[in-house]
Order: sequence, then structure tokens, then C-alpha cells
Amino acid sequence: MASDFIRDMIAADVESKKHNGKVCTRFPPEPNGYLHIGHAKSICLNFGVAKEFGGKCHLRMDDTNPATEDPEYVDAIQRDVKWLGFDWGDNLFYASGYYDKLYEIAERLIRNRRAYVCDLNEEQMSAYRGTLSEPGKNSPFRNRTVDQNLDLFRRMRAGEFKEGSCVLRAKIDMTSPNMKLRDPAIYRIKHAHHYRTGDAWCIYPLYDFAHCLSDSMEGITHSLCTMEFESARELYDWVIAAAEMPWVSRQTEFARLNLTYTVMSKRKLLELVEGKFVNGWDDPRMPTIAGLRRRGYTPEAIFEFCNRIGIAKNLSTVDLALLEFVVREDLNARSPRILAVHKPLKVVIDNYPDQIENLDAPYWPQDVPNEGSRTLPFSREVYIDADDFMEAPPKDFYRLAPGREVRLRHAYVIKCERVIKNAEGDVVELRCSYDPQTRGGVTADGRKVSGTIQWVSAAHALDVEVRLYDRLFVTERPGEERDFKEEMNPESLVVARMKVEPSLKNATANDRFQFERVGFFIADADSKPGAPVFNRTVALKDSWAKQTAKHVQSAPKTSKPKIEAKAAVATELSAEAQALKDCHGVSSEEARTMAIEPHILELFEAALASGGVAKTAAALVCNDVLGEVRARKLERAPFSGKELADLSQLIADGTLSSKQGKDVLAKMFDGEGGPKDIVKKLGISQVTDVAAIEAVVDRVLAANVDAVARFRAGNTNVLGALVGLAMKESGGKANPKTLNEVLRKKLA
Repeated sequence: MASDFIRDMIAADVESKKHNGKVCTRFPPEPNGYLHIGHAKSICLNFGVAKEFGGKCHLRMDDTNPATEDPEYVDAIQRDVKWLGFDWGDNLFYASGYYDKLYEIAERLIRNRRAYVCDLNEEQMSAYRGTLSEPGKNSPFRNRTVDQNLDLFRRMRAGEFKEGSCVLRAKIDMTSPNMKLRDPAIYRIKHAHHYRTGDAWCIYPLYDFAHCLSDSMEGITHSLCTMEFESARELYDWVIAAAEMPWVSRQTEFARLNLTYTVMSKRKLLELVEGKFVNGWDDPRMPTIAGLRRRGYTPEAIFEFCNRIGIAKNLSTVDLALLEFVVREDLNARSPRILAVHKPLKVVIDNYPDQIENLDAPYWPQDVPNEGSRTLPFSREVYIDADDFMEAPPKDFYRLAPGREVRLRHAYVIKCERVIKNAEGDVVELRCSYDPQTRGGVTADGRKVSGTIQWVSAAHALDVEVRLYDRLFVTERPGEERDFKEEMNPESLVVARMKVEPSLKNATANDRFQFERVGFFIADADSKPGAPVFNRTVALKDSWAKQTAKHVQSAPKTSKPKIEAKAAVATELSAEAQALKDCHGVSSEEARTMAIEPHILELFEAALASGGVAKTAAALVCNDVLGEVRARKLERAPFSGKELADLSQLIADGTLSSKQGKDVLAKMFDGEGGPKDIVKKLGISQVTDVAAIEAVVDRVLAANVDAVARFRAGNTNVLGALVGLAMKESGGKANPKTLNEVLRKKLA
């Protein structure tokens, strides 16, 4: 876990034995709605630091407003916190559980002349409060006697007064430069039924009064909250001191999470739910934890995202693209690959026999060390995606076209011989031939086939409903210039049908898959036996980058925020981006990123000058290095191009896996040395020596003769288990690609 100012503060407190070296934090949500991704940052911080320092974290419902709170929200909050991986144990509390104590403290303040009952209405109180440049003036009821105030307060509790007719106010200083200290209300009348206390109370404490006292009563050592409560810190301290509490808690503020293309206000989210703009709090387009869970996000991805953005005091807005990048990175290692066709185009393979051939296809690519495979039925008629065919393709189109060959994933190389159209001139069918010597996509004569596309057998394909979710808003900052509901994305949900391979027939809720070349999907709770429904968690690539650049290019030249200016630079430097792509073979996205991030481009060029591997170095700087620089609030990476070159070589030659490379990079950011030293220290290099891996494979095969016999008898599903056993035998250090090659060779 990266350090930050809060962890540094707590570490210093523990070392100095403050609070006897104990750490006790709390997460105090108000149960008036579902938790969202912003709350996840606070949850990860509060529960995280408690765990790191051997302390505990309380979950406390701030339920002091009966008009907006509901048991549904209480249950949802507990469910979400547990789903994120945190447990409060026996430390579940409610502000409503302290009502009797809070009332006693309020009377104590009255007796100590620190509080009074005020009859000013809301409008009058606002006028008396003054402004930031003008002091307030005392209420005409400020000098009531103790007996008068006690009598009035007790009558407030007894229900004698209407809502809004009077409040209990703290007596502090109406001339204070801090508006929060100008005699704030601490109790108000609400004739409303409370979901826990029923009708026992008709007066309720306000947050600024109840929160700090609840912290004190629970022995909270570090009260961590977001920056909007900074001005309330003086009031927090005043209430604890005025109430003569034996335990003094300390409030510390950090920047809240703001995301582009997202609204984070509970009020606005409730407006979306109640206005039927979305399908409830767990709609997968919502930034709620429940919505993200249903969409297919994992707790690990959310925790990693919170870790990457870090903890700071400076307010900033995080690009939603970073969250989506982290989600893709997480799902890549936990989502088996399957074949799916979005826009089916029929292909008839004329020279293929009238038979069904079962192909063994691994669920995982070679660089993801997971086990398992499935059987794909292959027949004379298949569907491919219509986007994978063009009659008159441009130069850089590497898929199917008349007279051109392409690989069918896991199957054969086919060649388009004839195009069949309907009366309107639309392509409705392709007639192709196949090369029987290319099973598995390998050409026996070594000829080059440029593209690989997905397919499904026409006779066996499963027709499923897919829900293609996208960003809920079309603007980066919804509501900044007009009603946020007017900026909703009309294509935030597109319900479609897809043809998928038959192995998905038995998919049940929460099963995850990567539909190859389409995106990451999860089976929704609406799935039924034999008829799964899939939610798209995230597309494989950020489809909004080009739209943002196009929008900026066409926008009028006016004074814009810095973030738009940065996007404009990407358009101006498109020639440089194209040169990077042409010279080094990097992707368009990587070229575009380097063109608008000078420090990243400088590091990349320095790595190449030191012998770095271009494609590997580009992937590192554009994804991992840039992500770490932003998360750690740095101006540039704290290491040289030579060190990046060394890391790119270690990954490219198979010494390190991609995952190990990321771990080493994080250590480089921590200042633990160059990649070679870190690899040596951690002992994490992969074994690529063929002889060494052959020895591992021989031991595994010798110990599993029954599995070998089943494989050679035709049960190819055994292969995944043997790969896993061999990987375990190597201590997880064998290079996956080399291991697979050796194992298949030994079994042949």
C-alpha cells in the first residue's frame, strides 16, 4: 500500500503511543440511499488503515433524519461493505442508539449556558447569520435564562411545538469568521416516524452535533472525512470540549472522489431512481456499489482503483477512463475467453464435409496462467461478425475480404470465394473454402495469414440477450451548465442479441467471460436456466477517446478548463502520434497518449535509446507508468529510461510475466532500485530454459500417468489440469508459453 499523509499521521501517532498506540476508525454513512464509488474510497481508507495498523473500524449509521432514512438502505450499506471485503465484527452502531445520551448532553449545554432555544424561523436565522464579509448578529432569544431554555427544550421533546417553530442552537460566536461557529442549530423538531425508534422522539440532533459526540463515545482515534467538512472541524472540536467529553477524537480531512461522466450526489442519484431514468439503485449504469457489482466490477478492482488514485487534500476530478482501465486489467485475469458474434453473417464452407467436428479450445490465452478448456462444435455453416468482412477493404483491414484468407479462432484458415447479396444489394452470405491442413490456425507451409476472427457454429450457436452498458452521461461534468438529466447518454443501455458458443448455455448469475474482441461480460441475475442474460461490464477498449478528441476539435475557441486544453493538444499533435505509430509499431492509443504526455514520450524515447523493446516499453509507459504517476501525484517517473529499457527486456524475453512486470514497476516507483536488482531480491524471475521446464514436465507426467492416458485417448480437457500441475511444480515460475509448448510436445 502506497503511503499518504493520513497513513503517515497514524504511523506517527502509533509510534508516539498516542491513544496508547491504538487505532480506531469509523465509516459513518447516512442510510438515505445506496453507497456509491465515492463512498468506496472512504470505506477502503477507513477499514484499510485500521487493518494495516492492527486496529478496528466501526460501521455507524448516521440516522438522525427520519424523513429520508429506510431499513432498505441500512441493509444495502452492510451488504456493500461486506462485498468490498471488509467486516466490522461486533462494531455496528447507530447514531439513534445514542439519542438518550445526546439529549442529556444537550441539556448539559443549556445548564452550562452553551445552548439556547431560538424561535427565529429559517429565513430569519439566515439573515441574522451574516455573510463571509459581514459578522452576524445575536438572536433576540440568545439571552433566555437557563430555566427558560430547559423548559422550552423539554416541551420541544414533548411535542408541543410545530416543525420549524424553534430549534436548539449552540451559543458560540456570531462574529466568528467561520460561519459554522455562528450559533449553529444542534436540535430540530421533526414529527416523523423513525425506522428504529418509532415515535419515541420528535426532536432529532443535527449531524454536526451527533457525529463528533458519537465518535467520542465510541473512542474513535482518527475521524477521517472529506474536505467539505474542513470548515466543520472547529465546531467538531468545540462540541466535544463544551460537552466535557472524556475522550477527544481528531478529525482529518481528505479529498473526496469526483469522476468524469458521473454524478456522485445522493440527491441526484435518488432523482434518477425516483424519476425512472434508471432501473433502480442497482442499475448497472449507476455509480452505486450495487450497480457496479451487477455490472460486473469486482471488489478487487474497486480497491485497486482507490489505491491508485491515492489520498490527498487537493480536490481533483479523476477520469472515468482510469477506473475502466483498472477494471479491464482485473477482469483480464479472471474472465475465460469465449466466442461471440454481435452482427451474424452466415458463412458456408463449401469444401468442408457434412459433419460436426469437436475442437478443443482453451479458455485462456498463453500469457494468463489459468486452467481449463471447452469443446467447440465446428460445422460447414458458421456465423462470423459482419464487421469482420468488407468487399472493398482499405489497406489496413486485416480481416475477411473476397479472395483473402483469415483464421477462424481455434479452427481453420478459410478463404472467401464468393459473396451473395439480396435484392437490395446487401451482403447476406459468404461462400468460402477451408484448408484442412490448418487446424488450430497453423499453416503447414508457413504462409502468412494476417487476421484471426471469432465465429460460432450456425447449428449450435446460442442466441442470448446482451445489455450493452455505457457511460450514463455524455459530458465530463454533468450538471455544470444545465440540468444534469438533460445530459444523459441515450445509448447508455442498448439491449441486443448475440450468437454465442454453446458452452454458455448453463451460465448462471455472476459468471464472468470475455467475449473475444467484444468486451467483458457477466451473467445477470435475470438469467434463467438455458437462457442467460449478459451485462457488458466494460468494452475491451476505451471508445470515448476518439469522441472526446473529435468534440474538442470542432468546439469553438473559447476559454476552457485545462483538461479540455490537454485534449486539444492531442488533436494538434496527431501528426506526431502518427509518426510514433509508423516508426515504432505502437498502437494508435499508445501513440496518442505519448503525443499528449511529454514526460511519458521522453521516458519512452530514452528507453529505446538504451535498447528497450518498443512495443513492451510503449505498453508500460502508456498504461502502468502513467497510471502510477497520476495515482502518486508525481510530475514524472522517478527512474531512468535505461531502467525502463531493462524492464521491457525482462518482460519481452519471458523472464517476467506481465503481472510480475507490474509488481517490479511498483517497486521501482517506491525507490527500491532497478528492475534487475528487484527481480533478484524478490526471486520472481520466470524460468524460460527449455531443459529446466522439460524436467518439471517429465516429473508431472510421471506422477500422473492416468491423466496422460486419458489425454492420449482423446480427453483433451485433461490438458488444463496438467498445465496447472506443472505450473505448481515449478513454483509458479515457469514461463506459461514455454510450459504449454513443452507439455504439448511431450504429450504428442
